[in-house]
This record gives sequence, structure tokens and C-alpha cells, in this order.
Amino acid sequence: MAEERHICALRRQGCGGCPLLETPYPEQLRQKQARVEALLGEFGPVSPILGMEHPWHYRNKAIASFATQRGKLVCGLYAEGTHRVLPGADCLLQEKILNKTLAAVLDAARACRWTAYDEDRGTGLLRHTVLRSSCGGKVLVTLVTPGPDLPGSKNFCTALRKKAPWVVSIVQNINPTRSSAVLGSREKTLYGPGFVLDMLCGTQFAISSRSFYQVNRTQTEVLYKKALELAKLTGRETVVDAYCGIGTIGLCAAP
Repeated sequence: MAEERHICALRRQGCGGCPLLETPYPEQLRQKQARVEALLGEFGPVSPILGMEHPWHYRNKAIASFATQRGKLVCGLYAEGTHRVLPGADCLLQEKILNKTLAAVLDAARACRWTAYDEDRGTGLLRHTVLRSSCGGKVLVTLVTPGPDLPGSKNFCTALRKKAPWVVSIVQNINPTRSSAVLGSREKTLYGPGFVLDMLCGTQFAISSRSFYQVNRTQTEVLYKKALELAKLTGRETVVDAYCGIGTIGLCAAP
């Protein structure tokens, strides 16, 4: 396991997304191992945690919020405990292709002269963007707006595809609620099929903006393979997939 040290500029500005970021990864694993043993050790032996070889740039999902700062549209993560946006597209946990896509989304939105949604006034156009990536480097982009109107959406799609040709679909999600929920229940596909295809344990899945799907593809495969190894399924059992999301566990277990 390679030990790497990274410095995150957003962390220095108060980003609360990664509270353990500056803790060396082996120490993170030790803390987690101790926690699991404290919770479950009295019921049986706890196996060592299977950590990642490279625990950076692994997340296949990114959520960023829009804001207006100094008269300019920006996009990024919230500062811890606030709705103050920290502009930036260089998260150490998100896949690098998502960071590149986020920068392209912002450039294309600025070219369309779109405005950020103001939570207090209930005005403006863009609330959030949600990005989903595949193992092949393809990306689904979702724009979250408070209403169905999105003037210039065709120009946005053209501009974004020019800057980020790896984007295979662009979706508008409509969330009119005054709440902290990112996604609403209505969607319109602006470009492409409305999903991105991903491979997990040799099985292909269509991932939409609202799909419940594990964000760490590498460790999900490690987890699923270990679970199936210990289950020793023969194909004659009836398996209840009680925590399936879009069905990944059961489908990966199927012969």
C-alpha cells in the first residue's frame, strides 16, 4: 500500500468533506479497525480491513453547488457547516475526469450567462450539478434547476461537449423545493440517453443521476468478491438482496 501525502487547498479554506484527509492512510485504517472491533468484537473475530492501494481520486460521483461571488458564477463544495461555496474543481477524492468535467461545466454555464440560484430570494437558475463517471472515463452531467425553464440549453450542451467530449449525456433535474435536498423528482434529458454505462464485477449497469450506486468502484469490487467468497453460493440458494440499490449485489452474485 503506497503512502502518499497530499495538500488540499479547499481543506485549508474550511471544506468539511474529508475530516480524515490529513490523517495518514494507515492510521485511518487503524482507527477504523479499532472502531469495528469495539462494536463487533464481542460477537466474533474481526478480520483486517482491506484498504486501498491508492486511496485518492476514487469517487465516481461528484456534487457541486453554484453561487455568485464578486459578480461571477462559481461552483464548488460547501464550507463545513455552511452553504458558502468554496470555488474549485480539484478535489483529491473525486476521479480526475470529474474534476475536469466540473471545470468544463462552469465554463459552459458562464458562456450561457446563467445565474446561480439564491436560496434566500428564491431567484436564479442553477442550483447544483451532479456528475457520474464510468470505468471507461465517460461522464453523465446533471444540472439541477429550481424550475423547468433552462434558456440556452442547446448552446450549453454544444459548448460542454466541445470542452468535454467524454460527456455522454446531459440531464436537467428540476428541484423547486426550499430544502437541502440536491435532486428533485422530475428530469428532462437534454443530450444523450440520460445515463452512463459502468462495469462492476463483470456486469454492466446503467447509472442515472438518482441511482443508488457505490461511489468507490475499486473497493466495491473488493467487498463484493470477498462477500461472495465467504457466502460460498452454489446456485441452489434463494438469496434476499435487502440492500441492493439498483441491484448490484444480487446481479453480481448471479451465476
